[in-house]
Amino acid sequence: MTRPSVTAVVPAHARPEELRRVIHAIREQAYDGPLDVVVVFDRAAPDLSLVQDGDRPVRVLANSRTPGLAGARNTGVLAARGELVAFCDDDDYWLPHKLDRQVTLFDLDPAAIMVSSGIFVDHQGRSTPRTTSAPYATHDMLRRSRLSMLHSSTFVFRRRSLIDAIGLVDEGLPASQSEDWDLLLRSSALHPVLVVVEPLVTVTWGQKSFFRHDWPTKIASNRYLLEKHDDVREDRVGAARLLGKIAFAQACSGQRRAAWRSAARTIVTDPRQWRGPLAAVAAIHPRVGRTVLDTLNKRGRGV
Repeated sequence: MTRPSVTAVVPAHARPEELRRVIHAIREQAYDGPLDVVVVFDRAAPDLSLVQDGDRPVRVLANSRTPGLAGARNTGVLAARGELVAFCDDDDYWLPHKLDRQVTLFDLDPAAIMVSSGIFVDHQGRSTPRTTSAPYATHDMLRRSRLSMLHSSTFVFRRRSLIDAIGLVDEGLPASQSEDWDLLLRSSALHPVLVVVEPLVTVTWGQKSFFRHDWPTKIASNRYLLEKHDDVREDRVGAARLLGKIAFAQACSGQRRAAWRSAARTIVTDPRQWRGPLAAVAAIHPRVGRTVLDTLNKRGRGV
């Protein structure tokens, strides 16, 4: 039986060595169906030396939509030729059996529109596995928790469902922050996201991250998501999680009074949400916030 064709969409900016590793890992997939790669350069000159022909061709494009990650992804999705579209960031890489495992889930559930998987988080040379305990993620699960192991570099969609039913990546999100969670929410509202319960992608965290300490963007994007998703805003657990993230970012950026107000809102909304008290302390002692963040990152987690 012929397996579905897959187009891997890779947004690229300024990580040439990592990008070549990504392309190599995609083209070396142990997948017996048609596979091609679309690299979309965002706010950078396209590197045409990456173009390759053959059974698994590589095309190189410039972002033709809104500058940023979301526009680059959408440029690639619209240019894709595959029945399925898979995402991978330019500093992550797939394990050899990644596509094979995920496409098998599509074969088993014809109604599925999106498949994810677990990850290995590589933080300064330390690798930590992160995965879910269930082979799916429902909308109720995702509106209460980001389930950060469901990283964008694991995403595979039915291309037509992504364009018509789910909708393209939201280009209105500030700096495209949390575009992955937004896609998970919109996808899971239509059908549970299927998950391969094993790490299939290595995700690189560290100093080369473009947004690790971009606190204003983190504040703006979380506010945007809180406003956009009524079902998250109306759920005490989901709303408190976003309010706590806003409070922590405000504390780390020196906005002490704003952090205290947001921390208080977090605690009132859901007293069990740990980000509220953490933000209140970090507003007084910024070093505490940085220490907690570094400790969590080393364990493959974040605030």
